[in-house]
Amino acid sequence: MANIRDVAHHAEVSVSSVSNVLNNRTDQMRPETLARIRQSMIALNYQPNRIAQQLKTGQTRMIGLLVPSIVNPSFAVLTREVDRAAKANQYRVLLGNTYRQEDEERAFLEDMLAHGVKGVIVVATAMDRPHFAEAVRQGMVMVNYDSLMSCDTSDSKPSYDSVSMDNVEAGRLATEHLIQRGCRQLAFVTESSLTNSRSQKIEGFFIAAKAHGLEKSARVIEGTAEFAYGDAEMTELGRALAAKILQASPMPDGVVAINDALGIGLMAGLRDARIRIPEDISVIGIDNIPLADLVQPPLSSVIPPLTEMVNKMMERLLMRIENPELASGEFLFTPTLISRHSVIGDNNSHNLK
Repeated sequence: MANIRDVAHHAEVSVSSVSNVLNNRTDQMRPETLARIRQSMIALNYQPNRIAQQLKTGQTRMIGLLVPSIVNPSFAVLTREVDRAAKANQYRVLLGNTYRQEDEERAFLEDMLAHGVKGVIVVATAMDRPHFAEAVRQGMVMVNYDSLMSCDTSDSKPSYDSVSMDNVEAGRLATEHLIQRGCRQLAFVTESSLTNSRSQKIEGFFIAAKAHGLEKSARVIEGTAEFAYGDAEMTELGRALAAKILQASPMPDGVVAINDALGIGLMAGLRDARIRIPEDISVIGIDNIPLADLVQPPLSSVIPPLTEMVNKMMERLLMRIENPELASGEFLFTPTLISRHSVIGDNNSHNLK
């Protein structure tokens, strides 16, 4: 089996040059030298000793990603983007699927620390739980996705970065679109267990309704999931909530779904009841998952700038791993809207601000 000296000899460089490539220290290296080293690694089928590297540096080129449920399409799309960004930086992703259970979150963080992982992206989870603060105190760098910033109670300073879509604007934008298309009986449909992001989207919903004098006819219609926050059962919940929509008096003519998965299930339930979409009820979602453009009718949706957001998370995570003294920050991204065919008057797919 080839070792680092064999690679150096084959590429006609020093051992330290090969080590620089292995440790991603190539800023001052000539491109032709870097290419020659990489070609030699391939030719010799060289596999670096990751365990030895970890013992030397105290960390591994891996990051953790903690999500409530990979079954939720929104989190699945996010996971794909995080994996892409990590690989672009020569990192691997270790996935923790926790269903928002404290014991699972705590065990995942303990495993990451034990394996030398220094950075974790935490998705849509209550960051005031003590095990997050404890992990930070032990040297873990964290970026929180889609939740409000929290503070470490020991010094009242933010202990991790926060990256989020402007959820208030997302709710407002979706509702405004329905109103502009003539909807007047408005409903926001969601799972009953409210997270920060869900509460913020509802806030945006009522802001738009009030701006048009429709707050008295705007209502929240919610259902209770079988497990936790419903992360793994949004489509089924949406289909079940169609019955509540039909029982409402007056029946809504415009519905904002908390996310696309629930919106897709809702449309299926309405179709089962022979309700025409969008002629009878307009439906708009939030998140713009790939399935939104494949269902019938294609679902209008509010779009987070996901690639940009994930790139920022990766940038901040790696910067703060390299420099633990770097102050954390909060980064808010503006959503846009794509109109398809699930809202009355939307006949062409195009992006709207």
